[in-house]
Amino acid sequence: MPRLSEVIAALDALWPPERAEGWDAVGTVCGDPDQEVTRVLFAVDPVQDIVDEAVKLEAGLLVTHHPLYLRGTTTVAAGTFRGRVVHTLIKNDIALHVAHTNADRADPGVSDALAGALDLRVVRPLVPDTTDPEGRRGLGRVCELDHPLTLRELAARAAERLPATAQGIRVAGDPDALVRTIAVSGGSGDSLFDDVRAAGVDAFLTADLRHHPVSEARAHSPLALLDAAHWATEWPWCELAAAQLDEISDRKGWGLRVHVSRTVTDPWTAHAASHNETSGAPN
Repeated sequence: MPRLSEVIAALDALWPPERAEGWDAVGTVCGDPDQEVTRVLFAVDPVQDIVDEAVKLEAGLLVTHHPLYLRGTTTVAAGTFRGRVVHTLIKNDIALHVAHTNADRADPGVSDALAGALDLRVVRPLVPDTTDPEGRRGLGRVCELDHPLTLRELAARAAERLPATAQGIRVAGDPDALVRTIAVSGGSGDSLFDDVRAAGVDAFLTADLRHHPVSEARAHSPLALLDAAHWATEWPWCELAAAQLDEISDRKGWGLRVHVSRTVTDPWTAHAASHNETSGAPN
């Protein structure tokens, strides 16, 4: 069985921490480097439900996309949400490792997994990493569809292929407009509108789209927008990352058992559709 330090070295080779954004908090949060690891669990969020799942699985390592501590803290007291997570991990000899924006920028990365889930052909990064001479790394992906779909059909495909959430898929644009090219970005993507417009695509699928940026984007161009749940756009990466570690484990003869959490950690739990008889605001 490999030691934790060996597994972390392999993960850092996939997603070098120096490629994370300056504001990010990636890497190993807790864990004994000399501890042997037999099981690894991948998940999007380091929340208590996921940690409890790792305990039941008897995992030695939990790898999440989202950081536990994105900003500094002065306490890991068990009475706090994050402190309880840390206490549970340490008491059960479970290490926690985070790959966030370094996994976003990777090749393959979070947006590659999202494109794969939607059966899209990746053409290039949306925002290329200037340190990559091959031009394959970067944020987001510009993609082509195997054949044109209406925006309505594309939204239906996204709703079918991505994990189910209360939000589903929100759409801005003409439902009958044809989509041939699309940009995708796992997680919050409305800061990328300038890059999306420069890419000249027909549509953009991402998460956490806000009212004003969407309104301005629609005023600028006929760009169609598809807004999925944040968790749903990033979960496909867990399967990709698990497969990458599986391949490394087989090559090195580690015999790791690698798992992907199916627990839905999207915070929204229900959705009530509007049923006004007339459009517009109430009188």
